[in-house]
Amino acid sequence: MPLSTALLTAGILLVITVAAGALWRLRDGRRRRASGVVDVARLGLLRDRAALVLFSTETCSRCPQVRRMLHALASERGAVDVHEVDLTHRADLASDNRVLSTPTTLLIGPDARVVARFVGVPRRDDIVAALNELPALQETA
Repeated sequence: MPLSTALLTAGILLVITVAAGALWRLRDGRRRRASGVVDVARLGLLRDRAALVLFSTETCSRCPQVRRMLHALASERGAVDVHEVDLTHRADLASDNRVLSTPTTLLIGPDARVVARFVGVPRRDDIVAALNELPALQETA
């Protein structure tokens, strides 16, 4: 293979890698489309209460910062619970809730409906905006 072809190939691979990394960073932590209803009993949630559910693993390096942020938001709001599911010990819940990576955070409404899904480290403002969409929490905002 000529040197010019090898350099061109390496350059193209570099551009593709940088573009993929930029796209990944743009999407990380953003709110995703959410739908469906969860089985609150299997997740250990209280009925008729909104909940932020954090799916994590023992080896997740970004999960502790998400956990702290969620607990801080819950203490400010009062009308929302925080529940953590360790997928290391409950892998069955990953497939039930379509969790492919950690951290993944679901905002579950009082009606057990998934209101918002965040994959990666969510932005605080995005979670607050999702919480403000819940009618039961608008009085406490």
